[in-house]
Amino acid sequence: MAAFLPVVKLFAQRAPAGDTSSPSASKDAPRRMGGEHHTVNGIHYISGTGANDGYPKEDHVLVTDPFEKHVTRTMEALKKSVESAGSTMDDIIHLQVFTCLPLADGISMPTGKARFDAHKAQYDTLNNIYKTYFSAGKAPSRACMAVEWIPGDSLIEIVGSAKVVNSPAVADK
Repeated sequence: MAAFLPVVKLFAQRAPAGDTSSPSASKDAPRRMGGEHHTVNGIHYISGTGANDGYPKEDHVLVTDPFEKHVTRTMEALKKSVESAGSTMDDIIHLQVFTCLPLADGISMPTGKARFDAHKAQYDTLNNIYKTYFSAGKAPSRACMAVEWIPGDSLIEIVGSAKVVNSPAVADK
């Protein structure tokens, strides 16, 4: 007997540019569906923040751009998100960081030890940039995972939570 299960979509899809259906969406900063950050009971929840979040489409990075640029832009978007919620980078409680190697025509995917070395190089680069965003001894707990693909042409995506220390005048839902 065969069982038929519904098809589950595994990856986020981008909302159309200019989608203003949510209060924090803007025409200059398109967001993936379900990618809105929100604050509940004094905790700011950060949904998948990547290298292109908060940037107009004409300024998006590509998977072929240097990994350092992806990390820096993602960390800047993360910083902007927590600060807009009334927090600082030092108020972040926990982060989950996802990285991937570039998947694009003309770029061969390394295999074996070369693939491990490529992921390790990304991890080292991430750590060198990441540590500059936190005060000494204030970096949050973190998990870092290498994945096959991240939506939106980003080679890094960060999910996490931060305690809100100074609530903004207009609270999120």
